[in-house]
Amino acid sequence: MTTQEMQRPGALSDAERLERAMLAVGVRFRRPRLLRQALTHLSYVYERSRSVEAAIAESNERLEFLGDAVLELLVSEFLYRRFPRASEGELTAYRAALVRTPTLARWAQRLGLADLLYLGRGEQPRPDRPVRERILAGAFEAILAAIYLDRGLRVARSFLQRLLEEEAENLIALGQNENYKGRLQELTQEYLHVTPVYRTIAVTGPAHQRTFTAEVLVGDRALGVGHGPSKRAAEQEAARRALEKLRAEGIG
Repeated sequence: MTTQEMQRPGALSDAERLERAMLAVGVRFRRPRLLRQALTHLSYVYERSRSVEAAIAESNERLEFLGDAVLELLVSEFLYRRFPRASEGELTAYRAALVRTPTLARWAQRLGLADLLYLGRGEQPRPDRPVRERILAGAFEAILAAIYLDRGLRVARSFLQRLLEEEAENLIALGQNENYKGRLQELTQEYLHVTPVYRTIAVTGPAHQRTFTAEVLVGDRALGVGHGPSKRAAEQEAARRALEKLRAEGIG
């Protein structure tokens, strides 16, 4: 079966698809074949290949493997520079939130990659079933790897930086979804019969990279200070530190 027969009506030509993909990611590829491979899911190649080995070699699976490593490096570097006062544990939690499948799939959707992928018949999107998250996330990692191989780490960093900056303000949700403020309030009301009070004591950095510093008071004691990219994030960190201090004192 030819490629033309396998493509659904109205499908883009290879040249059109690659041009749209380059516009979407904002990178002009010197070797477009790398981009094409990054967009090619195993299911598409497997339907046309006589061997599993050949299908793997032509699909985006190997690029996805490399992209995973490039992604972790660049995300770690971004977080290290973006949050200079965050602890190792906080940075690890931030990174976990950024490299998880739903986040990568959302970025792929935002770039319009779902409509540009080469997919086998069983993976083609339908009105009642969009492209699977795992496929979108894998394609995103593969494209990052293709950019890295074709244009180097600097361009790969620039491509990813735009997406990471947009996510920076959402990183507060992180902390493994822990509600430290809620837990601190429950503990202090039960054992100390007071409600924590938060106040912002500093805001530093340029307008697009603010760092907030918050303090939490329990009664007349300042029990924790936290830093974060928003007031809420700083308060959550302050509450976490206050919880640690109270537990060290045998409370809770």
